[in-house]
Amino acid sequence: MRAIITVVGKDAVGITAAVSSLCAEVNANILDITQKVLDNMFVMIMLADISGLNIKFTDFVDRMDALGKSRGLKIHTMHEDIFNAMHSI
Repeated sequence: MRAIITVVGKDAVGITAAVSSLCAEVNANILDITQKVLDNMFVMIMLADISGLNIKFTDFVDRMDALGKSRGLKIHTMHEDIFNAMHSI
């Protein structure tokens, strides 16, 4: 099982570190990552293996959302099955 994590917001030091630290804490393995700073706006997309999560996926989503809010970012975490269903119509 995999998840797609998107992060958007004003660029600041430590965004990638904070998101990847939370992934490590809950045993989500980052498989791929791309990021870009566009005119002081930070944009990142991660693909993470969530088959070994040590918490429920919904709790992972909530914790990512809370992390984003605490840093003034929008972090959206979507299960791969939902992502695929949305893009197969």
